[in-house]
Amino acid sequence: MKVSRVIFHVDMNSFYASVEQAHHPELKGKPIAIAGNPKERRGIIVTSSYEARAKGIYTTMNVTEALKICPELILLPPDFPKYREASKAMFTILRSYTHLVEPVSIDEGYMDVTEIAKECHPLELAKEIQLRIYNELDLPCSIGIAPNKFLAKTASDMKKPMGITVLRKREVPEKLWPLNVEKMYGVGQSMAKKLKSLNMYTIGDLANADEGLLKEHFGKIGVRLKRRANGIDDREVDPESIYETKSVGNSTTLPVDITEMEDIEKTFRHLSSKVAERLEAKNLCGFTITIQIRDCHWHNHTKSKTLQNPIYLKTDIYQEAMQLFPKAWDGTPIRLLGVTVSNVIDKKRSAEQLSIFNYEQFAKEEPIYEIIHEMEKKFGKGIIQKGIDVKKKSYASKTSFSKDFLEDLKDFIDEY
Repeated sequence: MKVSRVIFHVDMNSFYASVEQAHHPELKGKPIAIAGNPKERRGIIVTSSYEARAKGIYTTMNVTEALKICPELILLPPDFPKYREASKAMFTILRSYTHLVEPVSIDEGYMDVTEIAKECHPLELAKEIQLRIYNELDLPCSIGIAPNKFLAKTASDMKKPMGITVLRKREVPEKLWPLNVEKMYGVGQSMAKKLKSLNMYTIGDLANADEGLLKEHFGKIGVRLKRRANGIDDREVDPESIYETKSVGNSTTLPVDITEMEDIEKTFRHLSSKVAERLEAKNLCGFTITIQIRDCHWHNHTKSKTLQNPIYLKTDIYQEAMQLFPKAWDGTPIRLLGVTVSNVIDKKRSAEQLSIFNYEQFAKEEPIYEIIHEMEKKFGKGIIQKGIDVKKKSYASKTSFSKDFLEDLKDFIDEY
């Protein structure tokens, strides 16, 4: 009989703002917001305290607009080292209970507490963890308790701040199905729009949709979303996941809105070069390239392409990005551009392409491959690898601050 898992999703509440209030008690109870530099066109709200949210302040709001709505709003620049330290302290507390902790971003992570729950009621355990984080770090968090990761994540969003919510699989039809489909974790605005065009307006509609229809329009993602909408999620809590790089990307907010191709090409060359540098540093290549465009009205447009052969050179990344660009741009002035290479693998794992220039080499090596094939049948896949590098595990690419913090966890994790 399969034992039901007990999964926690720990989500720090208004993390950056809460860290600032913990360091500066005089800010508690006041509307504060962390914001970028307006002079560099990064003048948007990154996060805000719950006092600010109560006055209508929200993430991505323009600073100028925020001050009109809330003149007493206290604006603070981001202090990333401070947030990293708070994140490490939070994960240290979580790891004091179990090694089965999977960081997702700087302010959230999963815990598999199945074994601990045999001796301690999950609700009591969640209360203890929540109070420890609050008492020791002066930081609030919400915790979702469920039999899988998707439901735990969904539960943690149901009650904030300082909430603890239990969500059982049998409660999915009652609690999730009536909600609008865009309320479901994993469904963005673009996906929601497509689902509604197929008459799927609620999570329940998605849960009961024809699987063939979903697969036709969305591929494997559609099938996965249907399973999640039915409360099914078999993913394990994987502490090793922080060692994996799934994508490498770079984006930039432009000093002024641009429409000229010369400026667009220059920006894409710069972004492609940055992405190529990061891929090279990690010895990676990727099969999928995605470009992002944010226009002057804050509308996001993305376009992706999956290639037959992986890429990693800046010239190739630039060329593919520029081919995608006309398909994603409607002519509206551009505020931000981004390039991401995903579906990445180690370069040594990428298949060499048989061509007129190297077929003789492959012909010579064919007897060797036959021997390797026979040995793998006997002893298992991967028993012999060509040109393997002995290195430490690769940590997540520094494509955003929320991913950068994972590098800081290395020393702590390696002790266990």
